[in-house]
Amino acid sequence: MSATMTAVVTVGTGGFEMLELQQVPIPVPGTGEVRVRVLAAGVNNTEINTRLGWYSAAVTHSTSDTASDAARPDAAVHRPDGGWNDATPWPLIQGTDCCGIVDELGAGVDPALRGRRVIIRACMRSNGWGSLENVWMASDFDGAFAEYVKVPASEVFPVDCDWSDAELGAIPCAYGTAENMIRRAGVRQGDRVLVTGASGGTGSASVQLARRRGAHVVAMASLPKFDAVRRLGAHEVIERDTIPHPQSFDVVVDNVAGPGFSAALDSVVRGGRYVSSGAIAGPIVELDMRTFYLRDIHMIGCTAWEEPVFPDLIGYIERGEIRPVVAKTFPLAEIVRAQQEFLTKAHVGKFVLIP
Repeated sequence: MSATMTAVVTVGTGGFEMLELQQVPIPVPGTGEVRVRVLAAGVNNTEINTRLGWYSAAVTHSTSDTASDAARPDAAVHRPDGGWNDATPWPLIQGTDCCGIVDELGAGVDPALRGRRVIIRACMRSNGWGSLENVWMASDFDGAFAEYVKVPASEVFPVDCDWSDAELGAIPCAYGTAENMIRRAGVRQGDRVLVTGASGGTGSASVQLARRRGAHVVAMASLPKFDAVRRLGAHEVIERDTIPHPQSFDVVVDNVAGPGFSAALDSVVRGGRYVSSGAIAGPIVELDMRTFYLRDIHMIGCTAWEEPVFPDLIGYIERGEIRPVVAKTFPLAEIVRAQQEFLTKAHVGKFVLIP
């Protein structure tokens, strides 16, 4: 085996020029770790946000506006607090999603894992399940935009199904995040659930996973995407800029935020739940505290995944209860084109990179 591999290395905070195709050392698994040969790696908002330093308190705009600012010739972006856990360890191999084959084992790892097709749990609770402290593959250490990645053996999950590598590579971040939100919000049979941004990766996952629990799902999307979102399982689809009726939903799953936040919160019934793990349309919102407290609304922020989330997802996959939409695949070397097209938001589902 060659001592090096091809990887996309993000060298710092900024525009697409920060993405460099490089030859880097192949990782060697240590005690309790495995190396995975990457077969497919999904594209997510979080990789773009991390590269832009969008998580910095200095950023007040949407992901797309921040990306446009970074593309200006005179842009000089330095945001040391722009990562999930303050500082991102540049240079970094990003890539939060991974489907791959376990090809090397560190000391103390079960030999039965060798050769298994797996997906990787990207959110890792390194201080145990009793603590919400978490680290993320591709935000805190090297990820899957490469030919190989190494991770703790506890974070790889074999999957027995007939799905393509690209389909499995679309699962971890979007479906893990969506299942975590839906679980934490206690979505149950008969709930009316509004999903904003329903055509995106996490949005489309939220539609399927809420429907799976027996909820009545109302999905928000742009008009050209209505038919595709209905096929995901939405009972109703409403236009993206529609103002929902006040107090009409038991649960709102909102990763869009921005200018639509106030109307989304106002649509929650008394004692209902508003849950979020993102703010693609803008992180700074107008909150009327009276809507929040006079209606006894539960507002739930979600980053750290709960312990059952990933094992449950494996079960859903193997029982045929969910299936992602892969909008398009790209060679790993075409990551810039993939992210540029991703930012246009003209697709439904996930983009996936193939090494």
